[in-house]
Amino acid sequence: MKNPKRKVDILVISDVHLGTYGCRAKELLHYLKSVKPGKVILNGDIVDVWQFSKRFWPNSHMKVVKHILSWISKGIPVYYITGNHDEMMRKFAGTRFGSMQIVNQLVLTLPEGKQAWFFHGDVFDITMKHARWLVRAGAIGYDALIMLNSLMNYISERVLRRGRISLSKRIKQSVKHAVSYLNQFETSAAEMGIMNGYDYIICGHIHQPQQKKMIVGNQEITYLNSGDWIEHCSALEYKNGEWQVYLFSASDREAMHAGNDIDTLPQNSALYLSLIKEFKIKSV
Repeated sequence: MKNPKRKVDILVISDVHLGTYGCRAKELLHYLKSVKPGKVILNGDIVDVWQFSKRFWPNSHMKVVKHILSWISKGIPVYYITGNHDEMMRKFAGTRFGSMQIVNQLVLTLPEGKQAWFFHGDVFDITMKHARWLVRAGAIGYDALIMLNSLMNYISERVLRRGRISLSKRIKQSVKHAVSYLNQFETSAAEMGIMNGYDYIICGHIHQPQQKKMIVGNQEITYLNSGDWIEHCSALEYKNGEWQVYLFSASDREAMHAGNDIDTLPQNSALYLSLIKEFKIKSV
């Protein structure tokens, strides 16, 4: 007997990077199947158009797209907020596809009357504005690091019977500039949220799941970050007036391996690939 799906009022995911080797699409699909959301916020970098290649589009990646499409077909409101790796979507802001809407940012008034501001967060990245070539090169290097990390985790889990490790996470935690950047990002987000009078500011971009109250001056705001589906496998869930960070656990992994995913690709999956390819060409 299948476990009942958990009801979530608002689900936020970001930085999935479909189309890259580092994307943990199987874990994400298992998670998506476990919840029943009232609203879905896709907070940027869902498809990695920068590194997209028709030669690499596994079934697991297509199944994630298919599952999101199934939500749209059921009329569940889905907001696709554009990020930097899928920035070509920004010219389609305001476009609707059934219950899905493409936006650059989003403000929602929550049931308790508080306002939440959603956007990807690359607006705070100075490198994005002044050295885009460097950011793209870094993205390729990051993907190569994730591939190496995947090999190491395979050996660690299957051969040595130990847990997973994250090379990129250890590098970020050990490099002072990286730690400083994360702190500066969160502070800038909080300042901007307070300046605009919001109660919550919800970002992605830096691949660092977080939930904390921040005080700027004498004003308080709650900062949240949905993390990513490369290193942390994390999301944000809003239910019964409260936010919480979801982290894919060891028990989730066991359940995923025990399950039997028999979904098949839609017959017109080639259409989705051609559309993504067309978008990439237009954005060059």
